Amino acid sequence: MAGNAKPRGAVRKNKKGPTAGTGGNNKRRLEGKGPTPKAEDRPYHAAAKRKKAAEKSTAKKPATAGRKFSRGDAPRGEIVAGRNAVLEALRESVPATELLVARSIDVDDRVAESLQIALNHGLSIREAHRAEVEGISPNSQGIILAIKPFQYSSFEEITQRAKNPMLLVALDGVTDPRNLGAIVRSAAAFGASGVLMTERRAAGMTASAWKSSAGAAARLPIAQVTNLARTIDEAKKLGCFVVGLDGESDVKISEIKVATENLMVIVGSEGKGLARLTREKCDLVVSIPISASTESLNASVATSIALYAVDEARRKG
Repeated sequence: MAGNAKPRGAVRKNKKGPTAGTGGNNKRRLEGKGPTPKAEDRPYHAAAKRKKAAEKSTAKKPATAGRKFSRGDAPRGEIVAGRNAVLEALRESVPATELLVARSIDVDDRVAESLQIALNHGLSIREAHRAEVEGISPNSQGIILAIKPFQYSSFEEITQRAKNPMLLVALDGVTDPRNLGAIVRSAAAFGASGVLMTERRAAGMTASAWKSSAGAAARLPIAQVTNLARTIDEAKKLGCFVVGLDGESDVKISEIKVATENLMVIVGSEGKGLARLTREKCDLVVSIPISASTESLNASVATSIALYAVDEARRKG
């Protein structure tokens, strides 16, 4: 009958009565199981078995073997590549971070000695696939040495620690790292307080420079300066007499009368010599007499002769 019809939206009563809740016991069924584990973390997956086998293989190797070299893990900074170059760098104790060796490399006397020196110095030794090593340096011959960045001093540190009379060697555009290393070696041999060079358009203390210095770079402070002209002015304020080396000067190095004073000896670049502004700031420009048949002296040779002349004058004085 129409009068007995239930209105729309009415709620039917449960004949069994209200139902008791679960008390949150079913909540876990609604939760996710989290991200899917990596293949190598699933015990029965092939990737996990390979990982386990690799860990066992690594555990059997001695600690000196180092960790596995992976793609994108190339040594940062400068490298020395090739069997002869690496061995020479290790013999000269060039500061290094690690020795990288290709897996299954043909071990000759040079490789064997390189490995032995690295072991004696506690240097990290790492293995990599041959293709990865050649990807870093195509001419590596299966062996690469990663070099530490050189720790430069500062002009202030050098002058503060300098003995009296001070002897500074400044380089104006020397670009050959072997010349730089040889100059550092001569500067150390003749008692210089330090070597200064510009940050730009000049050689830095690379592995080649370090080898040429024959270890002197570890004993003599070396600084990079932003502006050589400004540094010359600062040296003058400290009482330094500035002497430039130039083959065209009429004054001979043996004729200088200020060798016993605080000195800054400036060496020009291999081709152009002293820059115009540098020459103008020198208190004296001197030359080294040579045969007319020879155009000029190598920068490192000229520096050695000049420093010898200064040292001789100081000994006599």
